[in-house]
Amino acid sequence: MSESLVVIGSQWGDEGKGKITDYFACRADMVVRYQGGNNAGHTVVFDGHKYSLQSIPSGIFNPKTVNVMANGMVVNPVSVIEELERLHKQGITDYQLFISSRAAMVMPWHSAFDGAYEALKGGKLIGTTKKGIGPAYSDKYSRTGLRIGDLLEPEYFAERLQAALAEKNPQLEMLGLPTYDFQAVYDQYMEIAKVIGPMITDTSLLIDSYLRQEDKKVLFEGAQGMMLCIDHGTYPYVTSSTPSASSVPVGAGISPKWVKNVLGVAKAYCTRVGEGPFPTELFDERAHEIRERGHEYGTVTGRPRRVGWFDAVVARYTSRLAGIDWWALMLFDVLSGLDKIMICTGYECDGEILQAPPSTIATLARCKPVLIEMDGWKEDITGCRSFDELPEAAKAYVRKIEEITETPVGMISVGPDRKQTITIAEELKKF
Repeated sequence: MSESLVVIGSQWGDEGKGKITDYFACRADMVVRYQGGNNAGHTVVFDGHKYSLQSIPSGIFNPKTVNVMANGMVVNPVSVIEELERLHKQGITDYQLFISSRAAMVMPWHSAFDGAYEALKGGKLIGTTKKGIGPAYSDKYSRTGLRIGDLLEPEYFAERLQAALAEKNPQLEMLGLPTYDFQAVYDQYMEIAKVIGPMITDTSLLIDSYLRQEDKKVLFEGAQGMMLCIDHGTYPYVTSSTPSASSVPVGAGISPKWVKNVLGVAKAYCTRVGEGPFPTELFDERAHEIRERGHEYGTVTGRPRRVGWFDAVVARYTSRLAGIDWWALMLFDVLSGLDKIMICTGYECDGEILQAPPSTIATLARCKPVLIEMDGWKEDITGCRSFDELPEAAKAYVRKIEEITETPVGMISVGPDRKQTITIAEELKKF
């Protein structure tokens, strides 16, 4: 039967999933993005070139790889076309891309609502990218949204669009926002349908057909990170979907039996974009140094990321929830040069030591990290290609993370390029 691998973010997003999914996409027959929208950007670097992706799967760079935007996503077709045009300008023109007919569609008014809802929160912002992802998911679950497959049936799309505007325009007026003209939107999206129509299909059947074939390799790619999960993250400072490997079957439209190997992507430290408690956050010169060396700025927004020490409380929690088999430890080279490196092993809160994140941000905000100190290393590790080549202090840091998270490290990234990757787990070498 086929081989499958799920790659998920295990912290607050921006862990380096782009590099890892690209690394495996080179040899995968299919890459499936199963949740999220174009609010989740990542950067891929190879052969000296940098590419930024938002909603398109990382296998887009391999002409032989089938790329799927599955039903669990919310898809902005305007953004997809713009993203493809950017790739075309960079010479990426030979690819296979399919979009689920059942994927919810991000419409123009969703971003308008997103910005307005954030403004109404005053000083208590969620920190969304204002791409309309939350409102699109809200419409999906209130059963009033439009879906990508609607574009293939003009009369049905017109009916759904009229119903949507009858509801949304009065709400926009109440918020003092511009309304949308039916004919203008209809005409725009019928033109869009001419471009992406050939890509729209029942991707559940397509994915299943690959999983049932011998010697096929299928990679499932998540967006954001587990601590931004709508169910298990630092609610309400979370995204609007579930990045966990547990959501692959529903988000991709397949049986749970196909979800076998899970790779949790984690930075060798922690970062976070946007608002919300962040127990290991640094506020001194070390934060600035790590931010600059790691280029810690959002791919989509350009916002500077908050920086902190590696949080093993979060790592243990996400490993348990998502069934992580191995860590891919990213941006390991960024820590080179530090005299001492800290790891958070627990949270001290109200006189107790917590081993898992609390359910409310009120409690999480009171948590102080329990830190252990590790020796740093001065050597340049960007040229290392095996675990044995790493400095002893770097090896000790990896082993300590394995020990306190109870999950083995399967890969280590020592630079942005594909070649700057140390693969330790034999199972991952075979994929």
